[in-house]
Parts: sequence; structure tokens; C-alpha cells
Amino acid sequence: MAKAKHKANQHKAMRPTWEGHLRLSLVTCPVALYTATERTADVHFNMINPKTNNRIRMQTVDAGTGKPVDRSELVKGFAVAKNKYVLFDNDELEAVKLESTRVVDIEAFVDASTIDHIYWDEPYYLAPAGKTGVEAYAVIRAAMAKQSKVALGRLVLHQREHVCALEPRDSGILLTTLRTHDEIRATDEVFDRNLPKPDPRMLQIAEKIIEQQEAKFDPTEFKDRYEDALRDLIARKSKGEKLVTSEVPEEEDKVVDLMEALKRSLEGGGGPSRDKADRFLEAQARKAKPKAKARKR
Repeated sequence: MAKAKHKANQHKAMRPTWEGHLRLSLVTCPVALYTATERTADVHFNMINPKTNNRIRMQTVDAGTGKPVDRSELVKGFAVAKNKYVLFDNDELEAVKLESTRVVDIEAFVDASTIDHIYWDEPYYLAPAGKTGVEAYAVIRAAMAKQSKVALGRLVLHQREHVCALEPRDSGILLTTLRTHDEIRATDEVFDRNLPKPDPRMLQIAEKIIEQQEAKFDPTEFKDRYEDALRDLIARKSKGEKLVTSEVPEEEDKVVDLMEALKRSLEGGGGPSRDKADRFLEAQARKAKPKAKARKR
């Protein structure tokens, strides 16, 4: 009961990032957008002068003269060449800002599988704003769920227009902003297309290792170990505990032979025995031989 009350109070305390309307053709309902992730739990450090224990205030300094400049005197500039900038005042930038229509207009419905993972960006919860239009919200959500479709629309957020995807999630709608095609780098900028052809025997062992390690994704198993270590360090330090730097463990000798590394991995990462891997390869070879004879006939 107490937990439920706490959650209700927490929900009331959440402030929407955006408020407006969701529209499907002639059906409209008021909605509010909430961030679906939070970074408030992150550890943030301040820069401190250890001699005075006072925080350090950062100054804006002219790179040419070295003299401090008041932030109120600054304007924005765009670099067009080295040390050459086109300057803009606030009025000029305000003139090109997109006015928020305060409407998420659904333009199309697609299968989620047709949207490449690389395009998914920031997730938000889109919830009804007030009691008015809740029925329309429920109808839109239920129709998407029944058809197993993702809605595509546009949203003006922070003066920028975003393409977004809407999909049913629990009793609400998850809205995720999508990256544009121009934001995605071509893979050939990074990947070498001339990869060597894998050795069939090595490939068989690698596939077997994948089968052994097959599991269901459970996000609760993944923690930010660095963040946890920082919090532990802060707690110990605040209690006055004397901290001693632990010795860095020596790295194990790297296995240069790829086949040897694969065989050891199939064993579970370790022992010198190759029996299991060798037996597996022999079994695979025996399976392949009858097929080869069948082709000759």
C-alpha cells in the first residue's frame, strides 16, 4: 500500500517535457510527453580548490586577448573557415525557429521490424493529459496494438522537428524520436568489406559456443559497475575510511592461436584439455561425410 502511494506521488511530481495533442485523422486528444529514462542517479563531481574547499567558477575568456568576457555580451557564431565566423544575434536565430504546433500528427503506420535499430533515438512516454480525450487516446492505442503497427509522426521539441515512432506499451504509448537518414554514417567509412573467409572448423566451434551461451535478455542483470564503484568509494570516503589503491592484477598471457582460443572457450575458458572440442569437430566431420557421398551418387 505504501509503495503504491509512493509511486502515485512520484507520478504526480513528474513534470511533462511537452504538452499538446495527439491526432489521428479527425480524432484528437490532449497528451503530455514524459522522459522515459532518467540520469538523476548519476554521480556528478564539482571542481574544488583543495586549499579552500571552495567550488571553482569557470570564466569565459577571449582566446585572443586572454581577458574575461561577460556572458551577456556573447553572441553565437558559425565557423566558415579557420578563425572566421558568421555571427548571429538572438533575434536572427529566433526568426528561423520552428513554432511548436503542439500536435503529434500521425502520418503513417509501419511494421516495427522495418525500422532499422540505428534510427531509434530518445524514448518518451506519451500519456493522456487530463480526463478529456482519454477515450480517444484509448481507441488509438488499442487500434495500434490490435494491428501490431507502429505509428510515424512529427513532433516539434526544443525548437527542432523530430520524426517519431509511437507504439503501445503497457497501458500507454511509447514515443521514440528517430534519427534522420542524414545523421547516419555509411558503414563503409568504418568496416572493411574484404574480411577473410572464416575457417569452417573454427566457425563450427564459434557457433557451438554461441549455442552454449544462448540466454534471454534480462536488463536487470546489467548494472553500471563503474557508477556502483563510485558510490561505494564516496560512501567509504565520507565515513573517513582510509583508501588504499589496490594492485592491478597481471594480465594473463594472450592466446595468439585462434583455433586454440576457440577450443579453450568451448571448454569454458580454461583447461588445457582439448578433448571436448576435438570430439565435437570429429562428430561434425562424420555428419558431413554421408552428405558428400550422397552428392556423388
